[in-house]
Amino acid sequence: MIDQKMILKPHEIITVFEVLNTIPENLDVIRARDVWPQSKQGEGIVVATLDTGVDKDHPDLKDNIIGGYNFTEDDNGDPNNFTDYTGHGTHVAGIIAASDNGEGIVGVAPKSKILALKVIDKNGSGSYDNLIKAIQYATNWVGPNGERVNVINMSLGGPKPNDLLHKVIKEARQNGIVLVSAAGNQGDGDAESFEVSYPGYYKEVIQIGSITKDQKPSIFSNTNVNLDFVAPGENILSTHLNGRYVKLSGTSMAAPFVAGAVALILKLLDIDTSNPVMIPYLVYQYLLDHVKILDFPINQVGNGLIQLIS
Repeated sequence: MIDQKMILKPHEIITVFEVLNTIPENLDVIRARDVWPQSKQGEGIVVATLDTGVDKDHPDLKDNIIGGYNFTEDDNGDPNNFTDYTGHGTHVAGIIAASDNGEGIVGVAPKSKILALKVIDKNGSGSYDNLIKAIQYATNWVGPNGERVNVINMSLGGPKPNDLLHKVIKEARQNGIVLVSAAGNQGDGDAESFEVSYPGYYKEVIQIGSITKDQKPSIFSNTNVNLDFVAPGENILSTHLNGRYVKLSGTSMAAPFVAGAVALILKLLDIDTSNPVMIPYLVYQYLLDHVKILDFPINQVGNGLIQLIS
């Protein structure tokens, strides 16, 4: 079988920020800070980011990287070198877990940890084969103090379904892992035309679309019948290479808002981990119970805009 490819389109970086001290406004759009006291800012939760790696020396991320693994050919395929050369994975990691350290920005779950699994290379290209390996790795991973992966964020996608990919996604979910994926950026603004990207289109994955600052569907955001929720995805400020910060747009930015939200929800629910198969159901029900309904077709916004408190 020919291995199917995933491509990340390069982003145009408009503004680069050297020094910042700001709370991103989108934390309040999804009402993350309202639940920080009860959720302990996601402390103890591990989010695996299947992406381009991460800048593990970034001042906002260095304390929250619990580990990583390189599945690409970058750096001669060294599995221990998960350096990010594009900034995409670093940006995603910052949205989820940038430290609340009084400088830079703050993530949705600033006390959660990132397991950076590099499946996209410096050219923005990856394979389903590596994605499958990374999901299996995340499912079986055990941290230095017995930690397990609780959430998988996949800000990526490919055009074709894959049976083995679907199988490992189901296995991860059976193990209590909540899987979140970007819907994709092939949208045309037409609610009636469907654009499908995998793994997001699988029903076992929470598929996230993007909305604008005024809470309208982003024109580029994929529309389809399996879209679950939307989150902010335009001009999102987050961490980038060389200790900097940039604004990027895409469903790649919307998905980690939900992955970070799931980290907080897991702490709020205090779920009995002895029955892992129920965990993704309970998290999804929480998202449904607190969602903000948007007046657009379900194909464009799914169930609505995620909220951490009603």
